[in-house]
Amino acid sequence: MTIYNLGSINSDYFYHLPNLPLAGETLAAQDYKRGMGGKGANMSVAASRGAARVMHIGAVGQDGLWAKNRLLEYGVDTRHIAIGSIMGHAIIMIDPSGENSIVIQPGANREITKHQIGSALSEASSGDILLMQNETNQQAYTAKTAKELGLKVIYAAAPFEAKSVADILPYIDILVLNEIEAEQLESSCGQVLQSLGVDHIFVTHGSRGGKHFDKLKDKTTHFDAIPVKAVDTTGAGDTFTGYLAAGLDRGLSFEQSILLATRAAALMVKRHGTSDVIPDLKEIEDEFGP
Repeated sequence: MTIYNLGSINSDYFYHLPNLPLAGETLAAQDYKRGMGGKGANMSVAASRGAARVMHIGAVGQDGLWAKNRLLEYGVDTRHIAIGSIMGHAIIMIDPSGENSIVIQPGANREITKHQIGSALSEASSGDILLMQNETNQQAYTAKTAKELGLKVIYAAAPFEAKSVADILPYIDILVLNEIEAEQLESSCGQVLQSLGVDHIFVTHGSRGGKHFDKLKDKTTHFDAIPVKAVDTTGAGDTFTGYLAAGLDRGLSFEQSILLATRAAALMVKRHGTSDVIPDLKEIEDEFGP
């Protein structure tokens, strides 16, 4: 099977600060690094490192060809990554506890065409997975097309935007949110999550684990996080989602996929960076066992 990921690709600029800045405050960075990121790229790398076959649908500028090549090195199929204007980028500020604030400039991530999506999904088969986040354009069109082709749609509702979620809600099979996004969604639609009609909803709570709402079994399950000393939480949610998709694509149960995704995220927060430091299956097994 294949995971088709309509997702962002960014150049990430990391600034390590003594604290996250307040309004009007100027701080000197203690460290600076650049790496590949974007929620889409992070999830593609995570899913690929989770042993899934991943086809990325996205766009970079001429200044981002290095990122397209790096995705290929990580085992991601890059044939449907187009060349647009300028590469998207993110400014990521990180405090000593690993918490972050992020500013995104979308760039080419908002220049994806319907033709490009149609070309990619023409290769898909019923039972494949479409994975998406809210950092690109063409989401509703892609979700509708994928659903008509028999794909399972997984949507990570970040960055949260009420209209974007509402537009694709009828096509979502699995919805992934953090607790803040879950509160925003319930507030915007005036309903509790369980009444939205989505078969499976995951709400992550960082170091406190998360919840899985299973509509088909009318069941809510709490899952624990693995206690670790976090140095950088950037990309942890993307790692969780990518590994969750990879586990389900490989035929693992939800319980097995959640455990795998939780372990991957636990390793991720112990590292500085995003796509380039997402753990692979061997590293997870070396740390936690098979």
